[in-house]
Amino acid sequence: MALNVVEIWRDLHKTPELGFEENKTSAYLAEALEKLGFAVTRGVGKTGVMGVIRGAEPGPVLMLRADMDALPFRNDDGSIEAVHACGHDSHCAMVLAAASELAGRVRRGTLKILFQPGEETLHGALEVLKSGAVDDVDIALGCHVRPIQDIPTGTCAAAVRHTSSTFADIVIHGRTAHASRPHLGVNCAEVAAAVTQAVAAIKGDPAKVWSCKVTSIQACAAAVNIIPDTATLKLDIRAQTNELMDELLEKVRMAAAGTAAAYGATAEVILPGVVIPAAVYDEDLVAELAGTIREVLGDECLARDCGGGGEDFHFFKKERPHIRAAYFGVGAIVATSLAAPGQASRDVCLMVTGMTIANLVGVPLGSFLAWSLSWRATFAVVACAALLLILALRLWMPHVPALPNKGFRAQFRFLGHLTPWLVLGAIGLGNGGSSPATATSIPSWRRSRACPPRS
Repeated sequence: MALNVVEIWRDLHKTPELGFEENKTSAYLAEALEKLGFAVTRGVGKTGVMGVIRGAEPGPVLMLRADMDALPFRNDDGSIEAVHACGHDSHCAMVLAAASELAGRVRRGTLKILFQPGEETLHGALEVLKSGAVDDVDIALGCHVRPIQDIPTGTCAAAVRHTSSTFADIVIHGRTAHASRPHLGVNCAEVAAAVTQAVAAIKGDPAKVWSCKVTSIQACAAAVNIIPDTATLKLDIRAQTNELMDELLEKVRMAAAGTAAAYGATAEVILPGVVIPAAVYDEDLVAELAGTIREVLGDECLARDCGGGGEDFHFFKKERPHIRAAYFGVGAIVATSLAAPGQASRDVCLMVTGMTIANLVGVPLGSFLAWSLSWRATFAVVACAALLLILALRLWMPHVPALPNKGFRAQFRFLGHLTPWLVLGAIGLGNGGSSPATATSIPSWRRSRACPPRS
């Protein structure tokens, strides 16, 4: 039962919910998965949903993940409103539509559909990990809509190269004094300015992407004529690799402590949240996705890899290193950037990308769940080659009776007609008797090479 991706998105867009409050959203998705025949577990990572379909034969476990939560926005009257401005409603819609195409097609291994809570809180994936729901996962796939600043609308990128990212506070302690006797105090406003310059002087590997900057300075006493004895700096830090992030954090600690000490103050670096890991992908899986995008949408719709932002999806790989991970981007956003109020994905892009995801997942399912090179597949290849050799010999050996409709051309035509059936039979044998279409989970609507209009 194929679901309409646009209708799903419209339903979810009406009920935005903040992280770990996605009660209506998770109920909607859980009910839809149950109707599709998935075994559903609710309350995964607090408010998440996991749907599972197991094939008849053992094999790898592939997980497709979508995040559910909305962003908080402050209205003019000061109230906080949940808004689906980052596209998580469209992620859920596309993944649920893909699940409806893939349901009933898994012959070997296991397909898991994860609707994850709390991505915007940076703790959603960690809560799912605590639940143990992904401990058996071998392959994890994620996706995110991208703005036109990243890739053109209607295209897909095989990899979104997220950076590691975190926030940091530098808390400075000095000594207060009256402004008429500054030599008796340690002015934390001046120390904060010096530490800001020290942070700006930090350098990373120029061959890699990184950013380390002060975004907020607070240093004030009870009155203007009092030297402040405390100051707080807030930093935003990003790095292309997890190793580079560790290096930048250590340099921040050294710059803060050393500069503060030079003024007679102390400085402490505090990480108020978590450090989001950088993307670490299985490049063979990324190449598989790139090839599938070309096959599904056409060469012109394969966009370059893009970056931008951080994602708690990468905790799955960091905390479970055995997982083979990939995360692709979908160009489906209008001209404004992500995380803007009133932002919404285009219906036409949802329709195309919902179908595309089913194929993007279907091909890895075919490759890793149904097309593992077992002894049967090896036997099938050898048998096919032997049959082709026998047929070739019949063409050239004069003492072998000719095939029906005698003559070289007739025999060649006969071979040409027979060969595809031999190959299909060999593939079916390698897949345990399944036909290629059902074994590789290719949706009934097949592949469309039409690339939507770009913005």
